[in-house]
Amino acid sequence: MTPYIVRTFPVGPLQCNCTIVGDPVSRRALVIDPGGNAADIQALLAELQLSVVAIIHTHAHLDHILAAGEIKKTTGAPIYLHRQDMFLWRGVAEQCAMFGVPLVTLPDPDHYLQDGHDLGCCGGIALHTPGHTPGSTSFWFEPVNLLIAGDTLFRGGIGRTDFPGGNHDQIVKSIRERLYTLNDNVAVVTGHGPATTIGDEKHHNMFVRA
Repeated sequence: MTPYIVRTFPVGPLQCNCTIVGDPVSRRALVIDPGGNAADIQALLAELQLSVVAIIHTHAHLDHILAAGEIKKTTGAPIYLHRQDMFLWRGVAEQCAMFGVPLVTLPDPDHYLQDGHDLGCCGGIALHTPGHTPGSTSFWFEPVNLLIAGDTLFRGGIGRTDFPGGNHDQIVKSIRERLYTLNDNVAVVTGHGPATTIGDEKHHNMFVRA
């Protein structure tokens, strides 16, 4: 099988990790967590000669969604989000004010993610992993042994649960029962900062051990 194209890079005011996953044969791609820098995301898509078929979000904190409207406007691709994070999506103006970020307006998502949702590109599957937010969702790409974890799991850490809708017990359960059941050699793209592996976190994460 031809390896998929995977590019991860920090965007936006809080340096969220945005990831493009693309099929080099069909040229179809997913944009995951466009948290800013829409022009840079679009330039990379053009450079890679990829056509966006979906804009998907791990959760609806502003640093993961700020450029969603711009990307949709230029690509026509539908937006996907878990329904349980709609209170955050619709409250983006309040989030912008809280963090001193210029106001953005966003269209409503076109589709709601559910656990087990087939992303329709590159073998991606949605895993509902609540805790950081009620609708937090990870994206599992088995063909390339890749997990996009959003702010659920970090290298050596886990997502905050002291924001509205956060739940510490839930995030621990999500990590133990949904993420740590994957193979140790699975590569993990985190919501911010460096990548890791499931095995490293199972053995060394100070917040959630296997």
